[in-house]
Amino acid sequence: MSIYFDFREILSAFMVLFAVIDILGAIPIVISLKEKSQKIEAGKTAVISFIILVAFLFIGQGLLSLFNVDISSFAVAGAIVLLVLAIEMIFGVEIFKNDSPCGSATIVPLVFPLIAGAASFTTLLSLRAEFNILNIIIAVGLNMLVVYFVLKYVYWVERLFGKSGVYVMRKFFGIILLAISVRLFTSNLASLLGSLE
Repeated sequence: MSIYFDFREILSAFMVLFAVIDILGAIPIVISLKEKSQKIEAGKTAVISFIILVAFLFIGQGLLSLFNVDISSFAVAGAIVLLVLAIEMIFGVEIFKNDSPCGSATIVPLVFPLIAGAASFTTLLSLRAEFNILNIIIAVGLNMLVVYFVLKYVYWVERLFGKSGVYVMRKFFGIILLAISVRLFTSNLASLLGSLE
């Protein structure tokens, strides 16, 4: 597989991952954890999340092959998950329950499931069906920089955007995520149907 740098792919992958990770939407959770005197290490959270996400990007396809599932099939399934996430963000309904166990605030719930969770894993493999792997890795890295900044300066970020600003951005990225999920679904479904002919 050829490796190449494409700014448009990086931007597209960045926006999809940014919408899925939704670190701005997690600001109230982060503040709540801090108010409970839970230690949050921004750098450690970003680095561990990056390692987990990139590792899954490489081994995820191998895991799928164990179950005889190809990338296009997984991308279609992933598009449906992204569609549900987008509906959550746009309409403010809770479909996915946050039932993670209690523990260290840095690892749980920040690294998993908020940042490197099922939705992020699904998104990465869906993106791999569309984009070059180098561009996805760069997009993951850029998202982790945003995660680091938000966690490090969470009170400042909240003041900068305000509660209404975070709300508007969540809706905006929900619509973008909805459009991307539809494109992922249609392009990979066409590929699947073509392979049946």
